[in-house]
Amino acid sequence: MPAPYPRLPPADRLLSPRTGWTRAHWEALADRLLDALVPYATPGLAQYRLPGRGSSSGVVSDGLEGYARSFLLASFRIAGAGGDVEPRLIERYVEGLTTGTDPASGEAWPRLTDCSQQMVEAASIAVGLHETRPWIWDRLDTPAQERVADWFSGFVGARTWDNNWRLFQVVSEQFLASVGAPHSRSDIEGGLDRIEDWYAGDGWYTDGDGRNFDYYIGWAMHLYPLLWSRMAGTDDGGRTPVYQDRLHRFLTTYPHFFGGDGAPVHQGRSLTYRFASVAPAWMGALADCTPLRPGLTRRLASGALRHFAERGVPDERGLLTLGWYDTFLPSTQPYSGPASPYWASKGFLGLLLPADHPTWTERELPLPVEESDQYTALPAPGWLLHGTRHDGIVRLVNHGSDHNPLTGDAEDDPHYAKLGYSSATAPDAAPHAWSRAVDNHIALLAPADGAPSRRLRIHPGTCAGRTASSWHLARLPGDAREFRIDTTSVLFGSWEVRVHRLEAPEGAGVREGGHAVAAKERPRAETGPGWALVRTADGLTSAVVALHGWDAEEAAGVSRDVQANAYGPHSATPYLRLGAHPGGHSVHVSLIALSRGTVCPLALRESITVEVLDGPLVRLAFPDGTVTDV
Repeated sequence: MPAPYPRLPPADRLLSPRTGWTRAHWEALADRLLDALVPYATPGLAQYRLPGRGSSSGVVSDGLEGYARSFLLASFRIAGAGGDVEPRLIERYVEGLTTGTDPASGEAWPRLTDCSQQMVEAASIAVGLHETRPWIWDRLDTPAQERVADWFSGFVGARTWDNNWRLFQVVSEQFLASVGAPHSRSDIEGGLDRIEDWYAGDGWYTDGDGRNFDYYIGWAMHLYPLLWSRMAGTDDGGRTPVYQDRLHRFLTTYPHFFGGDGAPVHQGRSLTYRFASVAPAWMGALADCTPLRPGLTRRLASGALRHFAERGVPDERGLLTLGWYDTFLPSTQPYSGPASPYWASKGFLGLLLPADHPTWTERELPLPVEESDQYTALPAPGWLLHGTRHDGIVRLVNHGSDHNPLTGDAEDDPHYAKLGYSSATAPDAAPHAWSRAVDNHIALLAPADGAPSRRLRIHPGTCAGRTASSWHLARLPGDAREFRIDTTSVLFGSWEVRVHRLEAPEGAGVREGGHAVAAKERPRAETGPGWALVRTADGLTSAVVALHGWDAEEAAGVSRDVQANAYGPHSATPYLRLGAHPGGHSVHVSLIALSRGTVCPLALRESITVEVLDGPLVRLAFPDGTVTDV
């Protein structure tokens, strides 16, 4: 296949000194993605049946997903070019639309029913039809328009899941309203009213009841209300300024989630959507509510897109696979089908901005982590972000997002339950690795078989400056008792110091894991009294150092795994371990390091002083003279 990215003339290199990417690169990649789907289309073009593991919804739903999510990309490409695209692109999606909504076609899309997967896909089609109205909807004959409206009418009065799905109904029925078709105003208002219950402040929503914080906040909870505003126009009931203000607040800190190499922090579900993570940044520019300068918006977005393009996304066929870089199914969910990754189309929202918009024409600006070391406290989700300029890594310390309901049964998930995430690492998420729950986890270990306790429901505490805290209740397998673990994280440069006050039964072990690093080659490992370190061939190093409360003779080790991590087939995690707890309460202090620079565990231990005082109060003294009481 010919190279999909155009060569940059000198003027463009001056325009994009950090990524080298311009609008032409975005258009070329969009065209490549769309062209690569053609061999997988059904005869009437209503479905794209892609290779890969099917979803729990079945092959027809997966085929609709292929049409809908790629149509979203096509709509941004068509509208952004003012219709000046290859005519066959428009014809292809028109034909697929008329075929899919014709019950007699043999390729008809499933009807919209309560909580059905096709509700998700209908929202993408509704947005695409709105944005391409002059070139697609307005050119359909009346019978075709009526069939499309009839298919969408399944939303009217229907029940959706009580989370971001409420917004699929909102935008789809607003599209019906915009074309004069029957719809329910109460469905629209009810959905918009419902998300008010989930607004957590400072620009943050939770995705449904509970503490569900992840990229859905940007690519769903902020995105769809403002897409709805574009459809509603002046008939927005005064809601648009509220949504604009919230997105403005959200974007104030959003660039801190992206590493110097463009990678977003690897946390949360549906990570196979990849560069959909840049959608809220584009929406801020599109809705004229961004606090970001135009050059920063483009640097963030182009950096993320280029990051994946340089790592095999899309693949040699031009397809987006179920994974992060390569195919990696543990980063997906049962509802993920072979076309699910095409929600990445949201990342191309910026093509709706005209070519002469400042976001496309002003010089790129550096990301925050490219300018200086960063510390960002986000009290709403209970997160600390810390980025280091020397290696461009952004780390996320998690004291607030667990993706569980507030009451009742709770589960743990490797993409939510960990104490830490980063832009350079992923959790060991495959089931065989997750059963051991080593990386970025503090666990009690059953005396009989070493089975670990889990971090289920996270109860956030403080989150300010460089410090955040939370607690959770740990249970050993087969033991109904609950043991409280309080954890406080304190940041210093690329280090995180974790202070744990825990209770445990006599004889239980205690284990603390650092970041898992992964690569194509087996990471190198080193251990010593009270420390362990792993390093990839390119110098990414993860280390843990015992500062207090660990058995210095038995404390350290390395856990290895294969085919467990989205970043590579070989992963390794350093850990500390206490062999047998005496029972009752104890305090454990660990230093967690993740860096591309030199890491010397003994020097790290000597650089921090730990005092355990009454209370118990733990006093930490850092090399610059800073003293922090936990």
